[in-house]
Amino acid sequence: MATALAASSHDEPSFDGLVHMGDQLRRTGFLPSHIKDGVSFAAIVLMGRELGMGTMAACRKLQVIKGTVTERADSQLARFKSCGGRAQFKELTETRAVLVLRHPNGDEHTETFTIEDAKRAGLASNDNYAKHPKAMLRSRAITAGLKSIGWEGAVGIYDPDEVADAPTPVVPPEPAREPVVVRPKFPSPESAGDATRATDDDMRKARHYVQTATAGQLERMQGIVEERLRSRFYTPGQADELLNLINGKLDFLLAEPEDKGQEFPHEAAEHEVRA
Repeated sequence: MATALAASSHDEPSFDGLVHMGDQLRRTGFLPSHIKDGVSFAAIVLMGRELGMGTMAACRKLQVIKGTVTERADSQLARFKSCGGRAQFKELTETRAVLVLRHPNGDEHTETFTIEDAKRAGLASNDNYAKHPKAMLRSRAITAGLKSIGWEGAVGIYDPDEVADAPTPVVPPEPAREPVVVRPKFPSPESAGDATRATDDDMRKARHYVQTATAGQLERMQGIVEERLRSRFYTPGQADELLNLINGKLDFLLAEPEDKGQEFPHEAAEHEVRA
C-alpha cells in the first residue's frame, strides 16, 4: 500500500487532470487572479515543469501576457543561481545598474543598463520608472544579462514589465474585396460595343434569347426591352422587332396543346429563307 502511494505521488497529472485540478483550485480563491480557468492553469504548470518548477511555484512565478510567458526578473536570477550561476551587482543606483554574471560553464559577462538606455528605448514614460527607477533598472539588467551570457533558462522568457512595455503590433486591415458582378444572360448596355446603342451583335443575341426563353423569362424580357427603349439603348424599330418576337413566342407557348403544331412565325420565315 505504501509503495503504491509513493509511486502515485510521483505520477504527474495529464493535461486533462491538470485542467480539472485548476478548475477545483479556482473555487478556493487560492490561485492568482491572472489564472482564469483550468486550461490556463494547465498551460502554466506545464511551462513550469520545463523550467524545473513545482505546480504551485509555477502559478506564483509565471504569467501569460499578450501571449508570452513571463517570469519576474528576480525569479529568473534565482533559477540561474540554483543552476550554478553567479551574479553580483557592481553598481545599482536610480540612474545606472551594472551586473556581473558568471555562467555555470565559466563564461563571464557584465551587463549595464542606465536610465538613458530606458529613455532611448521609449521606456522612461512608464510610471514605474518614475516611481521605482532602481528596481526597474535592476530588472532590465538581469533579464538582458541572462540572455547576453547565453543562459538556456532565460530563452523565450521575459519579465512582465518587458512585455507590457512592448508596443502592440498593428495589424493592417484586409483590403476591401471587389464586389461580385453577376452578368445577365440577356445582353446589357455595358456589354455592347457602343455604350449607348445596341449593335447588330446585341440584336442577334436578343433574338436567340427569345427562341430559347421560357414564358416567365419572356415576360421579364418585355420589361427590359421597354426600359432600354426609354434609355435609348434600343431604337424604336429594334424594340418593336423584339417585342413582336416576344409576344409571338408567348402566344405560341401559352396556346392550347392542339394549336402547337403550327410553326412559330419567325421559324417559318427562317424556313422560307433556307428554301
